[in-house]
Amino acid sequence: MNEPEKVVRDFCSAWKRRDVAELLGYFADDAVYHNIPMDPVKGRDAIRSVLDMFVPPAQHIEFEMRHLASDGPIVFTERVDRFVIRGKEIALPVAGVFEIRSGKIAAWRDYFDMQTWLKQNS
Repeated sequence: MNEPEKVVRDFCSAWKRRDVAELLGYFADDAVYHNIPMDPVKGRDAIRSVLDMFVPPAQHIEFEMRHLASDGPIVFTERVDRFVIRGKEIALPVAGVFEIRSGKIAAWRDYFDMQTWLKQNS
């Protein structure tokens, strides 16, 4: 397994611990995180604000990796991100693209259907 793939696999696995500080440690200082249905955010403080919206309220988080492929520093994932929030189970199919630089996530783009999230989280 190459380094970019390991970084992404470790990052996706870390979500089950629901530790925002740990998750932020995977990002470069100037990283960009873009949930495609929303505006992108840049930098760890901005990324923290997004993570704080759904990590602390979740009782359970798991990223089920379906497929992973890489080309140099670019890693593509097909996942089902699973959450339990307020006792409700949410399963969100996601395609993600990670750009790894010096062992850190420099960019992360997740493509998903916002209505799938909203219908399960209402």
